[in-house]
Amino acid sequence: MDWLITLFRDSDSVAHIVLLYAAVISLGIALGRIKIFGISLGVTFVLFAGILAGHLGFTGTTNILTYIQDFGLILFVYCIGLQVGPGFFESLRSSGIKMNLMAVSIILLNVACCIGLYFLVFYKGGGIIGENARDLAMMVGVLCGAITNTPGLGAANEACATVFGADAPLIANGYACAYPLGVVGIILATIAIRFLCNVKLKREQEQIEEERAENPHAKPHKMTLEIKNHAIEGRTLLQVSQFMGRDFVVSRILHEGHVSIPNRDTVLHYNDRMFVVCAEDDAEAITAFIGEPCEVEWEEQDTPMVSKHILVTQPKMNGKTFGSLHFSSVYGVNVTRIRRNGMNLYADRNLRMQVGDKIVVVGPEDAVDRVAQMMGNSVKSLDTPNLSTIFVGILVGILFGMMPIAIPGIPTPVKLGLAGGPLIVAILVGRFGYRAHLVAYTTTSANLMLREIGLVLFLASVGIKAGASFWDTVVSGDGLTYVWCGFLITVVPILIVGTVARLRYKLNYFTLMGLIAGSTTDPPALAYANQTANNDAPAVGYSTVYPLSMFLRILTAQLIILLLCAA
Repeated sequence: MDWLITLFRDSDSVAHIVLLYAAVISLGIALGRIKIFGISLGVTFVLFAGILAGHLGFTGTTNILTYIQDFGLILFVYCIGLQVGPGFFESLRSSGIKMNLMAVSIILLNVACCIGLYFLVFYKGGGIIGENARDLAMMVGVLCGAITNTPGLGAANEACATVFGADAPLIANGYACAYPLGVVGIILATIAIRFLCNVKLKREQEQIEEERAENPHAKPHKMTLEIKNHAIEGRTLLQVSQFMGRDFVVSRILHEGHVSIPNRDTVLHYNDRMFVVCAEDDAEAITAFIGEPCEVEWEEQDTPMVSKHILVTQPKMNGKTFGSLHFSSVYGVNVTRIRRNGMNLYADRNLRMQVGDKIVVVGPEDAVDRVAQMMGNSVKSLDTPNLSTIFVGILVGILFGMMPIAIPGIPTPVKLGLAGGPLIVAILVGRFGYRAHLVAYTTTSANLMLREIGLVLFLASVGIKAGASFWDTVVSGDGLTYVWCGFLITVVPILIVGTVARLRYKLNYFTLMGLIAGSTTDPPALAYANQTANNDAPAVGYSTVYPLSMFLRILTAQLIILLLCAA
């Protein structure tokens, strides 16, 4: 049995390190599935399993633990960046500005509560140096736990290493103290807003149903029209489109009993019949100008046409506009609509293609097959992750994160670090990678797998390192103070902003629930909101504010330490 004892005790052994991580991660994930009053801690329980292992004396070489911790953090935040990148800038457009401002208000109030409680409870005077700086760093850990933001903990942890060096405080202890009530507090604050604002769930549901119509500017509308406007006679399709000032696609046209695929130069005639696809809110104007709706059995005409869904998997198509490919004039087909991230979009000629799009192509079968070959149309190729893009992005992200940024009045140059640098680069790659011929597409399952692996490695490392001192922090230290401070950091901003959003801006309660979950980047709160609402309003609110909120959570956690503790 000596070999078994040595395996558990030899902290320098690779086998010991792998065994330790495997045990901590598997135990943490198993315990994280246990629900209490319908709430579970999920994968975050790996942190507590690591703390238990560290408390019992199972540990490893500090350098190895730090390496695995940092590598897991980089992998985690980079995959988050790829996930939120495509929607990050879109979420800042006019439709989402109001909700994002509310989310930013919650974030800033969280930070204000954190700093305010630090000065009220922990500050001993004499400037934020020495023990005062360490206490503030611990409060940042409490802040991250209070709003259940693990990436923020990673960024703050890395900033502590920059400021304090080898003597950095174990802020994971503050995180662990505040996290359980953080999960519960977000849900309790959401429920409190419901009663404070006298919300009636039935009325909220009715309001959602009244506003259920999708965005008419993006939703495709299909119809067959017979030309009854004599002014169109002899005009080309391009001339008609320019005169109307409306974008539409004509995928088939019936002229004198013959069906053809039109292009921009096709001449239109009175009584011609054509199959039109346009944005929903343009349909009435187009119908009024062109002619009457009619019925045509297109499949029974002399030239058989097919309509196929084609998957864009060819990397060289990434970022090309639909108009630049001249589908109708060069290939004799028309692209009528696009399926992207679960949404149907109108095929505007200025819309850029992305790998993973599914386009609807109409035309003769042989021509459609040629387009399918050009687009790739290979499901198998999408199952293979683009590892080169991932590691090129990580390389650039680390270089960017390690670049010192001098700020007047701050003695130490600020760095975005191993969390901030890869996160920002990943967001940019996810949104603009096509310009550098980088295919950022990964399947949802591949992104989730890489992200979760990085997360559990990070949490296990932090827990193991913090385990030796965690019990002392809770029992004889400031652990209980961290608990109630964290609870206040959680609920006070949500109650203030949530009440204002409801009473002043009349935001639907179900959407508000998703906004609160998104601003705190808290999946359990979203799960509760979905269960309460039974509609997609919470998911809409969550996805609208999540990208910016995640970015700011990571950034603010770092900046508090870099700007205040390094003073």
